[in-house]
Amino acid sequence: MKRYYPMMISVESKPCLVVGGGAVGERRVGGLLEAGASVSLICPEIVSPRLSEWKEAGAIRHLPKPFAPEDLEGVLLVVAATDKDELNDWICDEARLRNIPANSASDAGRGSFIVPASVRRGGLLLAVTASGAGPALASRIAEELRARYGPEYAGLTSRLDAVRAEIKAGVADKSERRRLLRAAVSDRAIEAWLSDAEPPEAERLLGLLREWADTP
Repeated sequence: MKRYYPMMISVESKPCLVVGGGAVGERRVGGLLEAGASVSLICPEIVSPRLSEWKEAGAIRHLPKPFAPEDLEGVLLVVAATDKDELNDWICDEARLRNIPANSASDAGRGSFIVPASVRRGGLLLAVTASGAGPALASRIAEELRARYGPEYAGLTSRLDAVRAEIKAGVADKSERRRLLRAAVSDRAIEAWLSDAEPPEAERLLGLLREWADTP
């Protein structure tokens, strides 16, 4: 089984290519759009109604033609999402020659990266993979995470970002910063950040964090 190095890559405003206009292409395009990518779709005909909607809305650029190696020029990554295994393999091979990361819908091992099952809640992104061997297992665990971390978590990362900025601005000692940052993600703190209440001003916030840090 292939081993993968877990990482998150920024694709915002970057050119990404998806080949294939069906259900798998729809899922891959949707994920890239959520991440802010500039997506081009290559397929002679779009099958997915959602892809057609995105095309009509101008969210993606559709090239109604078969894939050609020159289509890889200038792209950050490519997803081979056709229903033809040999075509997907060829796309990945051409991408490899150009050192372009590629994902294959047919065989995870033919590409250089896999797309995990994911749950997105605002800036919180939870990703699960079985290294390509058990997509159903990854999907099952992702469903469990989706239930555990509901829509209320969508604003959590922006709140934590503001808290972190206040800690960095108001606390010079690095060890104290680390202590307060740990307190900022304690159960008590998370409950507070998830509430509708406005965060306290800086001095009161740091006082609360010190109180939570000192409480077992």
